[in-house]
Amino acid sequence: MIYYLQNFSEDFKVLNVFKYITFRAASAGILSFLLCVVFGERVIRELTALKLGQPIRSAEEVHKLSELHNSKGGTPTMGGVLLLGSVLIATILCARPTNPFVQAMVVILVSMGGLGFVDDYLKVRHKSSAGISARVKLFGQVGIAVAVGLYLLLRPETGEYIRKLYVPFLKEPLIQDMGWLSIGFFVLVIVGCSNAVNLTDGLDGLAIGCTITVGVSYAIFSYIAGNQKIAETYLFLPYHPQAGELAVFMVALVGAGLGFLWFNCHPAALFMGDTGSLAIGGMLGTVAICCKQEFLLVLVGGVFVIEATSVILQVASFKIRKKRIFAMAPIHHHFELKGWHENKVITRFWILSIILALAGLATLKLR
Repeated sequence: MIYYLQNFSEDFKVLNVFKYITFRAASAGILSFLLCVVFGERVIRELTALKLGQPIRSAEEVHKLSELHNSKGGTPTMGGVLLLGSVLIATILCARPTNPFVQAMVVILVSMGGLGFVDDYLKVRHKSSAGISARVKLFGQVGIAVAVGLYLLLRPETGEYIRKLYVPFLKEPLIQDMGWLSIGFFVLVIVGCSNAVNLTDGLDGLAIGCTITVGVSYAIFSYIAGNQKIAETYLFLPYHPQAGELAVFMVALVGAGLGFLWFNCHPAALFMGDTGSLAIGGMLGTVAICCKQEFLLVLVGGVFVIEATSVILQVASFKIRKKRIFAMAPIHHHFELKGWHENKVITRFWILSIILALAGLATLKLR
């Protein structure tokens, strides 16, 4: 909780730096990165000793894909505990703990991570790619999203702000007060993003690489949303005095993402599992709500949207036309089955994610 060190700045002037969000955000990013790198090998050893290896779907289920990914069988999963633990520690130490937006993000991190952990544990225990049933998982995600939405909606300092609906390119909110419909909207954003990231997490480093680009973008959005001069005078964006603290959390996520990628790059020595992917998606959806850039998440997180859309289209096409659009969904597997090497798929998706993030940042001036 280095934020409170500024209270001693009268005696030690150097401690004055801890009141600045930029300094604490940078500290959180460096700390979370170091935590991942330093403890990564130990976590891998422990997960391996506990035989918490990733089960690979059988050849009967996925045919050629099983041959491509057969060597990954037994790679330690549940690596999300390393990622999330690093973010949590860095946030507790560097962010302002009484900030309601930070508190909402921590709740999402712990609860979505816990839901994913149970799912991963059941997969490993039963040596199957099936964990929690889709219905139970969805029920859990919705319950968590409703709880966080109610918390933000009922807090006097965030309720009025959070009920407004903004869309890109407009200076004023499209809807001044969504009322209780806000909860349904929050559920759609949080659960949708959580599942989209979960679907993207199918190749080494793919999901975490895209998370880093989206995380950087929303760290910037959050900082701007908490700076009245930049938000209201220069860019005409929604402003809330406590939104800037989210930048500390998001940079911590970026730092942890880089540290996790150290071990998750191809060939991966560690998988995040649903423990990481469900929580990451939930956090990205929540931060978009907190800085009122929900619709921009569709652009900035475009890779996640494409992955989720490919699954929806594939299922709908097969049910209606009895034909598949893609060789396999999510779409990253389609390109694998078309002959792209895994590294090529990952790198090109990363490039796309960076371009979409830059496009999202470019819209900030278009009002």
